[in-house]
Amino acid sequence: MNVLFINPPWITKGGIWQNVASCMPPFGLAAIAAYLEKSDVNVEVVDADALKLSYREISELLRQKRSPEYVGITSSTSTISSALIVSKTAKDIFPNAKIVLGGVHPSVMTEDVLKEESVDFIVRGEGEVTFRELIAGVNKRNIAGLSYKENKIIFHNPSRAVISDINTLPFPAYHLLPMEKYFPARGSYKKLPALGMMTTRGCPGRCTFCLGSYLGQQVRNRSAEKIFEEMFLLQDKYGIKEISFYDDVFTTKKENVRNLCKKILNEKTNISWSCFARVDFVDEELLRAMKDAGCHQIMYGIESGDEQILKNIHKKISLEKVKEIVHITKKIGIDVRAAFMLGNPGETKETMQKTIDYAIKLSPDVAIFNITTPYPGTEMFKWAKDKGILTTENWDEYDLSQPLMNLPTVSAKEIKNYYNLAYKKFYWRWKYLLERVFRIRNLSDIKVGLLTLWAILKR
Repeated sequence: MNVLFINPPWITKGGIWQNVASCMPPFGLAAIAAYLEKSDVNVEVVDADALKLSYREISELLRQKRSPEYVGITSSTSTISSALIVSKTAKDIFPNAKIVLGGVHPSVMTEDVLKEESVDFIVRGEGEVTFRELIAGVNKRNIAGLSYKENKIIFHNPSRAVISDINTLPFPAYHLLPMEKYFPARGSYKKLPALGMMTTRGCPGRCTFCLGSYLGQQVRNRSAEKIFEEMFLLQDKYGIKEISFYDDVFTTKKENVRNLCKKILNEKTNISWSCFARVDFVDEELLRAMKDAGCHQIMYGIESGDEQILKNIHKKISLEKVKEIVHITKKIGIDVRAAFMLGNPGETKETMQKTIDYAIKLSPDVAIFNITTPYPGTEMFKWAKDKGILTTENWDEYDLSQPLMNLPTVSAKEIKNYYNLAYKKFYWRWKYLLERVFRIRNLSDIKVGLLTLWAILKR
């Protein structure tokens, strides 16, 4: 059995992410690949995004491959157009192969994607067991989590229960990936080479704009021992000097994080790392342990400087708590990367100005401003569609830099103006620039700082 996995290229039109975005491994594909290899399946991965392949180059590369029985393609909303182009190419080159799509977008917009002639199956949700059963020849009607077509009629099998113990899964199949091609987002790292890791599945939050809980509302954590083992593997085999933990909330289980920090210190492991967290899932004791173990930056999702807007999007944090935790984090010596959104339900010019003013007063080391994007599968998407205010379902526009809702309280033009204003107001300040200069310790700090600032300001 031969399986070919493809990570399609991400083609963004603009916004900050065009300049600062990371290039991380396709975590889902790498996890499924490792799971299949345990069953002696021959797997190959083409990461067209990391390799920066054009559609023509993808076609040429696929023609050099031996014909697989199955081609698996992953996709988010921002890459679905690209994924469908790749699926058509794969079907043309391998007419006898079954084309399988998976990932967030096909999982939540299954009917829409499965209507495409080149798509034979969709694996919804976690794909390890579903994909293995499919290629093992289990009757497709009996495979949980699978959607398929028969005589152009679409069928959806019942959903598959999530994998309760993710410690039983093998490490991602890094040996199948172009490891030298990956890098974190600008402004988020201290050392290169650096690589992303996932240590949890699911999300404790219920924010209306987020897909974090699409893999299950119950958060499942890998043990500190397993996390450390994978970190050591990446450091020892691939020379990785820094880890970016890409979990929605890395600190969901505080005791597990504390145990990981102890392990790093006890083993005298020289590695730096960063993570995403929420202000309501950290405390001073935990932050000090993280700092001692090599954590140099935390990204907090703050979203708005207006309490009512936070309530509107079900972001159950207070601005006072944000202020307290950001202060403690910076006092301990961990950089703060703060994420904000403009254009939320209920937004006005006044609330957007409050968010900009709050970001400046909060003074994080890095601030990211996005335009609120109602991704398919989220509560916000359903709300916008039901209200008739969703302006487009052209998924190419879902890149965090375009207003996609016709809000009654503020115009799309005003949202865009405040989006551009936010970056100018936050970064073009003498106080901020001088703070960055005074924190320079070596040539690497200068290089990373200049590259980050230039990437943000040339949007």
